[in-house]
Amino acid sequence: MSNRRSFLKKTLASTTLLLPGSIITSCAEPGQKNSGEKFKPLILSTWDHGMPANDKAWEVLMETGNLVSAVEEGVKVTELDMDNLSVGLQGLPDREGIPTLDASIMKGDGSCGSVAFVRQVRHPISLARKVMEETPHVMLAGEGARQFAIEQGFPMEKEELSPKAKELYEEWKVESRYKPIVNIENHDTIGMIALGPDGKLAGSCTTSGLAYKMHGRVGDSPIIGAGLYVDDEVGAATATGLGESIIRICGSFLIVELMRQGRTPQEACEEAVIRLIAKNSKDIKDIQAGFLAINKEGEYGAYAVQQGFTYAMHHSGGGNLLNATYKL
Repeated sequence: MSNRRSFLKKTLASTTLLLPGSIITSCAEPGQKNSGEKFKPLILSTWDHGMPANDKAWEVLMETGNLVSAVEEGVKVTELDMDNLSVGLQGLPDREGIPTLDASIMKGDGSCGSVAFVRQVRHPISLARKVMEETPHVMLAGEGARQFAIEQGFPMEKEELSPKAKELYEEWKVESRYKPIVNIENHDTIGMIALGPDGKLAGSCTTSGLAYKMHGRVGDSPIIGAGLYVDDEVGAATATGLGESIIRICGSFLIVELMRQGRTPQEACEEAVIRLIAKNSKDIKDIQAGFLAINKEGEYGAYAVQQGFTYAMHHSGGGNLLNATYKL
């Protein structure tokens, strides 16, 4: 085992041009398309909060060579970010004032696990990994997921709103109107996909869901094939935005299958957005949804319904915060 770990670290180190902590940060102009570059290893994740998540994922990958641990530990950073109100227990609650969480994780060999509508668990992504590795199931939900967490030794957190979430929830209750604001209340996810130096793939996805959703609502994030899909033979994809619109087209699975048919990651993301718009045309002006994709060669793509979707990209040359191209 020690020889294998040493070999992996040497392999990873040979791909790295920068010292740890020297990630370069920049932001592309709105609507800039990727140039068809290829990177291996490569990590992509959704939104501005993807930058610190990618930093952690890259650190774990360089240290351990374990791609699944990298995508788990990366998004755990976001699950603990008290300034983030769309991921983790500090996120905005449902209409009853209760924060409920969804998460999924997947390997390129088809192994996967997820949890939905789970309460009091600080790191739902770690619980999803336990479902993948310790049970014969793919998804556990609600009270069953909470019971499994207790059995696995997860501490149960006190069920209370974070100060920021409480303040905003009290303001919302004055009128109790439910209308998500594009690029604010409905970019409710961090999705991360990664390609290792050996060509293997993995991904993770975690969220506190839509702000002020109906109690019991589950979005795309824990649904394998909707919010996340990974296949070592082809590539990986993840989604963010209004989950209902993404579920209707099985967005991430669709993108991977389009890549299997020969589309580039960018072309596949664009086609997914076109299909999403067609299935949600009545309310599309109020919907934001975005997709990220990587193929096994290290090409990547990103596309969104509307302007405003940012994503983080980390590779051996550094890290960038980029603006995805968009349809509307």
